[in-house]
Amino acid sequence: MNNSRSSNQLLVPQATAALDQMKYEVAQELGIAIPQDGYYGNMATKDTGSIGGSITRRLVQIAQQSLAGRQ
Repeated sequence: MNNSRSSNQLLVPQATAALDQMKYEVAQELGIAIPQDGYYGNMATKDTGSIGGSITRRLVQIAQQSLAGRQ
């Protein structure tokens, strides 16, 4: 489950599990270990930024492919 204290709210709450899975996949691809206890305070900002940036790029790519498929 998502232990985030972020004030961001998902537009599609059912996407939480998929986004969490993507976070772990991206971290593994980058060779970054995500803490099992869900506390990110000991992680380097560079690492968390890399994960977030990669997720954003992947989501933009998915959206572009979706839009291209509609045309």
